[in-house]
Amino acid sequence: MTHSKLFQYILDKVEKQHPIVSKPKSVDRSGMFEINRYTHEFADEWNGFVKRSKNGTFLIDRSYMDYHSERYHDYSLMVYRKGRLYAILPANRFDGVLYSHQGLTCGGLIMSSDVTTADVIVIFDLINEYLKKDGVSRVIYKPMPPIYHLIPAQEDLYALFRIDAKIIERNISSTIYQNRKVRFYKMRKVAVRKANENHLVIRESDDYDSFWKILCDNLKTNHKVSPIHSLSEISLLHSRFPDNIKLYLAYKGDEILGGVLIYITTQVVHAQYCSATPEGKALGALDLLFDYLINNKYIGFPIFDFGKSTTQMGMCLNEGLIFQKEGFGARATVYDVYEYEIK
Repeated sequence: MTHSKLFQYILDKVEKQHPIVSKPKSVDRSGMFEINRYTHEFADEWNGFVKRSKNGTFLIDRSYMDYHSERYHDYSLMVYRKGRLYAILPANRFDGVLYSHQGLTCGGLIMSSDVTTADVIVIFDLINEYLKKDGVSRVIYKPMPPIYHLIPAQEDLYALFRIDAKIIERNISSTIYQNRKVRFYKMRKVAVRKANENHLVIRESDDYDSFWKILCDNLKTNHKVSPIHSLSEISLLHSRFPDNIKLYLAYKGDEILGGVLIYITTQVVHAQYCSATPEGKALGALDLLFDYLINNKYIGFPIFDFGKSTTQMGMCLNEGLIFQKEGFGARATVYDVYEYEIK
């Protein structure tokens, strides 16, 4: 008998007499959970849960989500465990498909810190059973990127793996961890110095009208598109979330040369929109703005995120745009989109 066979024989004998590993008993958790459709009367309960969750942001608050409610058929779900709200899924439905809400860049299952992996597996099974009964055959799911997690919250990705979900879109965002910064490229430092030499100054502002004109002109000229939000929409959202949505402008004298609109969550400062006039670009207005926001104003926040530099479901990378962001020391974070059929 070879050494390996002898060793296995001894292990088998010992295991039979004294089991080394006892198999866990299967527990049916399905009866613990209840799934309900969201309706407006649950807004306060929903919003309170978002504030307590481990991976929610103010964008999941109904006062943010519902600003464009007429565009989407809301099909958000609320998951209760033993009568207590345990998880929520911001979603809309269109043509037999459930979308992890199309009005949001990311979302997915927003969870209590008490949620376990075994719970989420059951929750996904129950959600899919619920959807199937209501005629939904396919799900497009956008999880919350880890940079927004207050504690680890990727139980949903494991549940997606178990139901054979596939990544259909991968977008690249550019992110700075403030405690592990990468140095600015030399050209970015030169541009900041140029802005200072030309006496540009940064101020927080509510002049959304002036900034939106600069932004719209740039997007129309360079990309033949408009901002996702209209001026009236972003003004409304700022009025509802004044501590989370802020605008910073670069001035030369009284003239506005550029601006950055930021979204502030618990640990991430996200650049939602940025734009500059031709003179502002020449004088380094955006370089000065980002230097101020990253290295001064919001240095106490763990993460600064520039947002995506990809289009066409992630297949088209805007190399000039991402080069600018990486010049400030940002590096890649992926925003994924999954798809699966309900079987």
